[in-house]
Amino acid sequence: MATCSYDRIYLSRAQSTLGCMLDYATYDLKQDLAQFYDFFLASGIAKDFGLGDFRVIAGHSGIELALEVLGINEDTSYRPVANRSPEYWTGWALAYFQWQSGLSFRRINEAITIDEVRQMYHPYHEMDVTSFADHMQDLFSQRSSLTNLKRLRQKAGLSQRELANGTGVPVRTIQQYEQRQKDINAAKAETIFKIQRFLHCEAQELLEL
Repeated sequence: MATCSYDRIYLSRAQSTLGCMLDYATYDLKQDLAQFYDFFLASGIAKDFGLGDFRVIAGHSGIELALEVLGINEDTSYRPVANRSPEYWTGWALAYFQWQSGLSFRRINEAITIDEVRQMYHPYHEMDVTSFADHMQDLFSQRSSLTNLKRLRQKAGLSQRELANGTGVPVRTIQQYEQRQKDINAAKAETIFKIQRFLHCEAQELLEL
């Protein structure tokens, strides 16, 4: 496993900050968890958090980070966060795994979505966080062996047939790309364009580097 992202002395604060952010965004700001998390990943805050930027992991409260992610510039009264909510636990546990693994939040999300992490609340919230981290590492390793096309297709909840029907690319061709029987890097630009448009991703996300 990779080197931890930052000094352990900041870990507990980082966990509570991320947990608070997701809880506040969900219950006070009425945000859909997955949509808000996408905003978090795109904001640049996720990158700084993952690198252990003290201003982000300890210098701001989770409430302040949630507001910053959404670009809300207004004071808000502090509400005690429901630190037993599934969303709080999701942030708390995810911060631990990110710290331990050294992976970026974006890279983790490419393999395991935030909604999937929340679904792990049962039974992992009753276990030591290291059990959750071990499960996450196993799941990440398993999914990282997938081709980018298969990972993105599964993330979109599509079967190979549905992707074929939506793009006009033969299902056998999709199977060959996913099984690495054909090199997707050598695919025609038109094929890549059809797939990336249907999956709402960038062309380079489909390529195998």
